[in-house]
Amino acid sequence: MLVAEDEMIIGVDLRHTVEEAGYEVAGPYDTTQSACDAVDRRTPDLAILDVRLEDGEVFPLAEKLQAANVPIIFHSGEVSPDEVSRRFPDALALAKPCPPNRIIATMREALAEA
Repeated sequence: MLVAEDEMIIGVDLRHTVEEAGYEVAGPYDTTQSACDAVDRRTPDLAILDVRLEDGEVFPLAEKLQAANVPIIFHSGEVSPDEVSRRFPDALALAKPCPPNRIIATMREALAEA
């Protein structure tokens, strides 16, 4: 799993939540560029992406992941799930704050649909 989140506390919390559910995690990455570099090294099974990272919007990374058939979960407090789903209809979206059990359930849903 790849986590791209520029708020370090949230990123570390996401990482721990995903690891506690038994998954291996790459990240959190705070820039689109660092997350893209990680994807170039190893394609993840799933990506959890904040919409806005330190170097701008994450949409170029999302397009790259989508082209590689990687399930995407957008996790944002600034952009509504409806806005994201219009641009990426196959992606799932969660609004911040989101309880850990909802994150894990959404991950499992995304992986089952992949």
